[in-house]
Amino acid sequence: MSWEEKILKVEPYVAGEQPKEKDIIKLNTNECPYPPAPGVEAAIRELAADADRLRLYQDMDATPLVQALAAQYGVGEEQIFVGVGSDDVLALCFLTFFSSASKEQPLLFPDITYSFYDVWANLYRIPFKTMPLKEDFSIDPVDYIPSLSGQSNAGVIFPNPNAPTGLELAPPEVERIIEGNPDSIVIVDEAYVDFGAQTALPLLKKYENLLVVQTFSKSRAMAGARVGFAIGNEKLIRYLKDVKFSFNSYTMNLPSIRIGTASAKDTAWFKETTGKIAATRERFKAELRRLGFLFPDSKSNFVFAKHPAFTGADLQARLRERKIIVRHFNKPGISDYLRITIGTDAQMDRVVEALREILA
Repeated sequence: MSWEEKILKVEPYVAGEQPKEKDIIKLNTNECPYPPAPGVEAAIRELAADADRLRLYQDMDATPLVQALAAQYGVGEEQIFVGVGSDDVLALCFLTFFSSASKEQPLLFPDITYSFYDVWANLYRIPFKTMPLKEDFSIDPVDYIPSLSGQSNAGVIFPNPNAPTGLELAPPEVERIIEGNPDSIVIVDEAYVDFGAQTALPLLKKYENLLVVQTFSKSRAMAGARVGFAIGNEKLIRYLKDVKFSFNSYTMNLPSIRIGTASAKDTAWFKETTGKIAATRERFKAELRRLGFLFPDSKSNFVFAKHPAFTGADLQARLRERKIIVRHFNKPGISDYLRITIGTDAQMDRVVEALREILA
């Protein structure tokens, strides 16, 4: 066997385009269109004045950030795990909680969902099975409950709201899945929960097998800082930390800890910003309806839409010609759809204007 044949080969996750051109309206990676909380800039200035601190290792527990998150969400510090974006947190969750999966008891997640899930499963050689969404793109809880579906599992993960559809699974349905899997870990990936959906966090008081994962990348305007976190019972968090500290004790850098802490403390900015984005989304949805677009009722910071007169690839290309970048997934069942991030009011007005030109 050659050296190349011994290498683990995986198909990597494909991220959205990061354009080099100027004057682009970038609506393809669900970033926040507004600057971070004012305290973030202040924290950066303070760190610059204390640059000598960078020669030392940071607090590997990210204690100030953990304390700020615990205070905001009303949980114990021992219930919080932080990582380098929610992708880092989720990847460690796959490694920690789903390594016992088998062909008979696979990891379960939706067939149309965050496209990193199958990448991690393949990377860690975790057998998995994707469950089809219903015709309206909603998740069917029955598919994830062994006593109802006949399919046992080694764990369940799904985003809520789902990506790229933006649809929210109602809290009672989320609880059905958790309650129906007492012997498995259920992870609810809430990357987009802050734009009008309901969090599963209150269910932590009832279920030890629940882990909720969130991120600062979307609603806190800090995609470039890479801050994510999980909240669960103390036992689950301890297992996650054991794996993390066996892999790399110092994953989150000092600047991210400092500015993440400042962001977590600014509740007023957070509520104002997410409220603005949700209001812009609703206005944009109304415009899309008037233009004849079809889409699920998004509760996220994007809309997943299609128009009967165009393929997704064609419409994406026509918008690109007008310097508007949106995301297209060339996958079965969704290839006619575009995922359009919600930007500022002015940006979305420009998108509507461009769509009118295209449809004229």
